[in-house]
Amino acid sequence: MDNAAFAAPVPRALATEAVHAGREDLAELGVHAPPLDLSTTYPSYDAAAEAERIDAFALTGGRPEGPPVYGRLDNPTTARFETALARLEGAEAAVAFASGMAALTAVLLVRASMGLRHVVAVRPLYGCSDHLLETGLLGTEVTWTEPAGIADAIRPDTGLVMVETPANPTLAEVDIEAVRHACGSVPLLVDNTFATPVLQRPIRHGARIVLHSATKYLGGHGDVMGGVVACDEEFAGRLRQVRFATGGVLHPMAGYLLLRGLSTLPVRVRAASASAADLACRLAADPRIARVHYPRIGGAMVSFEVYGDPHRVIAGVRLITPAVSLGSVDSLIQHPASISHRIVAEGDRRSAGVSDRLLRLSVGLEDVEDLWRDLAEALSAQPVRTRTGAVRQIRPVGL
Repeated sequence: MDNAAFAAPVPRALATEAVHAGREDLAELGVHAPPLDLSTTYPSYDAAAEAERIDAFALTGGRPEGPPVYGRLDNPTTARFETALARLEGAEAAVAFASGMAALTAVLLVRASMGLRHVVAVRPLYGCSDHLLETGLLGTEVTWTEPAGIADAIRPDTGLVMVETPANPTLAEVDIEAVRHACGSVPLLVDNTFATPVLQRPIRHGARIVLHSATKYLGGHGDVMGGVVACDEEFAGRLRQVRFATGGVLHPMAGYLLLRGLSTLPVRVRAASASAADLACRLAADPRIARVHYPRIGGAMVSFEVYGDPHRVIAGVRLITPAVSLGSVDSLIQHPASISHRIVAEGDRRSAGVSDRLLRLSVGLEDVEDLWRDLAEALSAQPVRTRTGAVRQIRPVGL
């Protein structure tokens, strides 16, 4: 499936795109739900024509015209999800992978293949993203810096500047336009997993690459794993070539579920964000809480620090699920220093604001009163202290 074949004739609202993007041909096909193509291979009686199509893919990474060739190269169901996500992000194209980490790996491999192995990055990032960059497992080298130091950190071999905003797990935000200006000609990658295109479209602010762990909000139900990169078509072609060579493909069933997830993405994100903003305000007023982190952009994630033992809060919840991941219809809570960011060196973790008493809450679609009752009960054993300027309470805008 070619993205261009599904270009919207006129600009449409995000909610409309979420429902219809990637599905425009369904009536012509005589179906209502998108077809699920589970084929791994496809028949062809013209070997010479197949050879020409494979040569064309090897040259540009563009999707072959006509029927698919092989499931590791492309899949019609996955292509529908890619088309829809690209439209939601305002990008020319999108390329899906088996996980968010597979997607980031492909981006790094593309830049490294061009001799651009150096990455400038701003902490905090998702713990495994941090680990991949810090350890140099792909032969890359990273320079960690504050946003104000990005321009000075760039070298001739810098292939990428990477930020995550709001960041995991502190929800720290960066000014994408300012960072893009500091990048010069170096591509800016923004991990948009927490915000989603519902709250923020980084390409509009100058980012060239947008990364998602599709496992989170794009899927939205805790039952599918995937990653996706939104970008221009030229870079997408290189990503497809890496995906074909390394095999990090998204399974068609996952593509089907992710496309379905996109149709309710605006409704889910806005509803969960309203509850998260409410809980952030209640937590900020609670004397058992030392500090609350909630982004100005809004969103369904809240982080907070307790005065006492955070593990007792984890053990005390009953409605909220203590588990890794985020972005599901049900609420999840976890202790980043023990799980999602355990792989980051302790000193780096703390300097990035990930304290040992920080808890990360992914707010779902439950009633906010039920969520608060569960949190309050779990917090009942926490000590109470008088705070002086210890709480950062930020009311969201635009929800």
